[in-house]
Amino acid sequence: MIKDVLKFIVFFTLFVLASYQVHNYFLKQNQIQLSFSLKEIYAFHAIVSLGICVKIRVLSSFKSFFAQLGFLYLATFFIKLILFAIFFYNPVFTTMHFEIQEKIALLIPLFIFLFTEAVFVVNIINKKS
Repeated sequence: MIKDVLKFIVFFTLFVLASYQVHNYFLKQNQIQLSFSLKEIYAFHAIVSLGICVKIRVLSSFKSFFAQLGFLYLATFFIKLILFAIFFYNPVFTTMHFEIQEKIALLIPLFIFLFTEAVFVVNIINKKS
């Protein structure tokens, strides 16, 4: 289990850094200015997603939780959205008008990390089945 978690942390860290760099490079090349910190958005998603994935992996080692992993993951997704709303209330939710580029820039990290979490959880479920 520890080996799986360490491999995931290394892969996840490299993936997060690469995703952020590509996203930031694209914004700079197109001269798009955001009214929020893209680095903070990526950091939030990275920390929370890493925590979710590690907890799912740990819980998968208990037979009593294994059958419920999908539901547990779904619950953590909603908790993640609530935490995002709490942490980024001022920079994101008090802005009256977002440009379409800013809306897309907020959604890209969400979908990147959602996809990564889903792949990780599916791999855990498939390995144990």
